[in-house]
Amino acid sequence: MNTSSIDRYSLKQYTRLMMSFFGCLLVLTLFQYGILYYKGVLDSILSTSLLKAIVHQIGFTALMGIVMVFPFNFWENLRSKYGFNLVFVLLSIVLIIEAMLTAYYCTTLVPLGSDLLGYSYSDMKITIANSGGYIISVYLLIASAILIGLFLILYRITSKFYNRISKMYPFTIVLFSLFVASLFTDGKPINQNKVQYLAVNLYNSSTEDNSYTSTEEYPLVESSNIENVLGDYFELKEEKPNIVFIMVEGLGRDFVGEGAEYGGFTPYLDSLTTKSLYWENFLSNTGRTFGVLPSLLGSLPFGKSGFMELEEYPNKLTLFSVLKNNGYHTSFYQGTNSSFDKVDRFLKSENVDFVLDKSGFGNKYQQQAEDAAGSSWGFPDLELFKKSISLERGENQPRLEVYMTISTHEPFIPPNQDLYEGKVKNILSKEGFDSRVEKVIEKNDNVFATLLYTDNSIKWFMESYKSQPNYDNTIFIITGDHRLIPIPQRNNISRFHVPLIMYSPMLKSTRKMSSVSSHFDVTPSILALLNGSYELKMPKKVAWMGGAIDMQTAFRSTKNIPLMRNKNELKEYISGEKLYTDGDIMQIDENMDISSAFGGGAIESTLERFKSVNHYVTTENKIIPDSLAIFTIQKEKFTDSETVWLNSVYDGKDSDKGYFKARDLAWNKKWDKALLLCRYNLSGAPSHIDTKILMGRVNSWQGNHEKAAEILQECIAINPNYIDSYAALFDVYYWSDKLREGLELIDKVQENSSSANEITDKISRARTIARNAGIKVHQLKKKEPLNTVASVK
Repeated sequence: MNTSSIDRYSLKQYTRLMMSFFGCLLVLTLFQYGILYYKGVLDSILSTSLLKAIVHQIGFTALMGIVMVFPFNFWENLRSKYGFNLVFVLLSIVLIIEAMLTAYYCTTLVPLGSDLLGYSYSDMKITIANSGGYIISVYLLIASAILIGLFLILYRITSKFYNRISKMYPFTIVLFSLFVASLFTDGKPINQNKVQYLAVNLYNSSTEDNSYTSTEEYPLVESSNIENVLGDYFELKEEKPNIVFIMVEGLGRDFVGEGAEYGGFTPYLDSLTTKSLYWENFLSNTGRTFGVLPSLLGSLPFGKSGFMELEEYPNKLTLFSVLKNNGYHTSFYQGTNSSFDKVDRFLKSENVDFVLDKSGFGNKYQQQAEDAAGSSWGFPDLELFKKSISLERGENQPRLEVYMTISTHEPFIPPNQDLYEGKVKNILSKEGFDSRVEKVIEKNDNVFATLLYTDNSIKWFMESYKSQPNYDNTIFIITGDHRLIPIPQRNNISRFHVPLIMYSPMLKSTRKMSSVSSHFDVTPSILALLNGSYELKMPKKVAWMGGAIDMQTAFRSTKNIPLMRNKNELKEYISGEKLYTDGDIMQIDENMDISSAFGGGAIESTLERFKSVNHYVTTENKIIPDSLAIFTIQKEKFTDSETVWLNSVYDGKDSDKGYFKARDLAWNKKWDKALLLCRYNLSGAPSHIDTKILMGRVNSWQGNHEKAAEILQECIAINPNYIDSYAALFDVYYWSDKLREGLELIDKVQENSSSANEITDKISRARTIARNAGIKVHQLKKKEPLNTVASVK
């Protein structure tokens, strides 16, 4: 049925629609600037930056107008209002996305760009759930409804003054002119349209040419003769020293040490800087947590989205593998899930002896309070350190211990929050902060309260560690994984600017370094120190991204340091005292401030060469050859037919979905298929405990009770609080007539799990059967050694 041209919507309605769309973008822009002003990030709302933001929103509106006019006309010619309704829906979706991205920016102060490609759905879900701010709960739905309502209201209002606009040049010419004009207006993340920023970054990242043209097969391999710059500062003993790393979430230099912009909230760490080797101008190599382990402990390249995100790990050397090969016991401790950012997979590839994460604490420790969305990252820092200290340590074996704290992360809700926020107010009343800094602290008092809590937790750990075996033969290394995101940053290098503190009872003298080094330099320097005294079993050649730490006390920057802002965003590069950032060349001064610089144009080409090498060595397994590797990667092997079947039922991206699919297969008695899918799921997420429990149950259903018990005992060792492991093991013991083991399991579940009441039927069954058989209760040990509580198998 044809529609008359009178009923058909014309350019008049289309123009009004685009004007209303711009009005909504303007409201979102004002909202962003208002929130940032309220948080103390901006000095004022009305500024040149706001004007640039309005220009960019006009340009984006013009771009959308040019793109949308074709489907509008096409569908309106087919049927009245079809084109109008289509464009209205599409623009509404763009507005909702813009609102979400703006909220994300207001929370993190970092726009969402091509790093979106580097995160799995489950990682993003966990991050958003625990980030609080403006992007959680029902508020987003309410805001979306308000935004669409505003869109409709503005459309009606535009009818009153459209006639004046219609006398201008043809609308398409106006749109095109505005779009072109916006291209010549300098833009930064704060004043750019967030949808356009995301789209451009995704396009640039996906089309980036990282082809490797050199003939050198292993471009990173070089001699292992790193200068031992630390040797003069330590009085090492006959036995190899323990090495303890504390990677503090968000610990930027702006909060620690003399001259810190937001000083006074880490009093213990401040005092420790005066008793240690202390680098005040140190850099993390990534702007998020995903990169700290490979950089700090492995001096490894990034890969496309961070080393731990690589689908297949290339051969590599890390401090874990080298020290384990030299007799060290290696361990890793954190209060959240080790599956996040694929930490568990990285640790497994290095054969780390002991891993403690959220699942291994038991019911004696208190999790971090839930945020407004009902989520908790896991166990706060003091609980992490208390759990660690409670574990037994051997006296006759040197240790490499690595800790990752979590409390100084969104949503910033430390235990005893009121107490610490009161301390923040007390510090504000005594310290002479300038008005801008004081405003930031007042608006973010929970963040600074958490800093005080974490600082106090580290103090407790350092004091308590004195009771551990061979404390006098221990070197402590404390650094930040990156700078706290929610607190305003001075410049593009601030998020990478972290302290490095190296403390030990064996230090002969203290020293403060103002020279620039990075996490890439730590592992080579520690190994050079140890090799200088103990002649370690070291490969003759290595492939470190860094070298010896710069020990110069005066400021200088002599290294080439790549900096990965987010997953998939390698946009900063330091060469000497020049910084390349977002296409600009900046000069770095002694305060780590940056200013425009002349020259240095070769830095961009140096960055491009690094990108090509980075891509080549990580995707082609060309970091080091097999002959230099200590631990070759043990991959689960699947036949071609198994791979085809696995890919047909599961894409390998969401371990929960893989588990549920395997469980359905098991319930349908397709046990071999279920076990195959479990193996595949665990190859990508080795800490997924439900999958391991399912493997135990399926083995028991097949009659392989010993194998089932072994798997389930391992699950309990990894997560002593998780009741499903006990429930499954009670069944295995019952089916295999292991009455004594079932009785002993009662003591264990009641000691370790807060959910024992959920399986009272199984406990009663085990107790009754044992009593009828005349078996007495056997008490279990109250404390287990460190190497049996939770290990990566």
